[in-house]
Amino acid sequence: MSSDFSAILLDLDGTLIASEPGILSSCRAALRSLGHETDPAMDIASIIGPPMEDVMRYLLQQFGDDRVTQGVDAYRQDYGARGLLLSEVYDGIPEALMAMSQFAKLYLATSKRETFARRILENKGLDALFAGIYGSTPAGNIDHKPELIAHIMREDNLDRHRCIMVGDRRYDIAGAHANGMRSIGVLWGYGTREELESAGADRLIESPAELAEAANGMTSLDLPK
Repeated sequence: MSSDFSAILLDLDGTLIASEPGILSSCRAALRSLGHETDPAMDIASIIGPPMEDVMRYLLQQFGDDRVTQGVDAYRQDYGARGLLLSEVYDGIPEALMAMSQFAKLYLATSKRETFARRILENKGLDALFAGIYGSTPAGNIDHKPELIAHIMREDNLDRHRCIMVGDRRYDIAGAHANGMRSIGVLWGYGTREELESAGADRLIESPAELAEAANGMTSLDLPK
């Protein structure tokens, strides 16, 4: 039997937190550990979102290096030690999460390692607002958003008609739609308006101040089943 409550699934990087400084720092450290010098102007904002294996593969291609696993391991070692502490919560997000928790259960759905995501939320004092915190695991079977969202829905007995996914990249929108779920694209993160529109986001919002109202309106819609 499906649950009778509304649920809001939220991405982390670029949706709740500005994570680029920590991710960039740890990517640089990982590349250095493999013997590569990085461009001081290196910009990774456009590639934040997918699993780190995909990001590292992209970064290593320019060096003709296929040591993705070693690069990811080096990244995670540095990120766990210091990179994740460089994340900053976007202004207005704590208030939005508090407001949304009054009418729906909140779930984190991130391609970041679950252990890192949990530590970030705990560090920012936001973990208690979530009914569940989900991210990638060493098994690698839920690294991508379609599989991750499907896993959350199974684990928590969620009804896709009463769920929405909130994220800043096309991966979030595609993951939601792959599971028959509606989506909100946020424009303060690392994805562009064009990217989110092309992915088919059901609604776009420009600031965290709009999030709770938009989510409330979307989760309360009566859709045919």
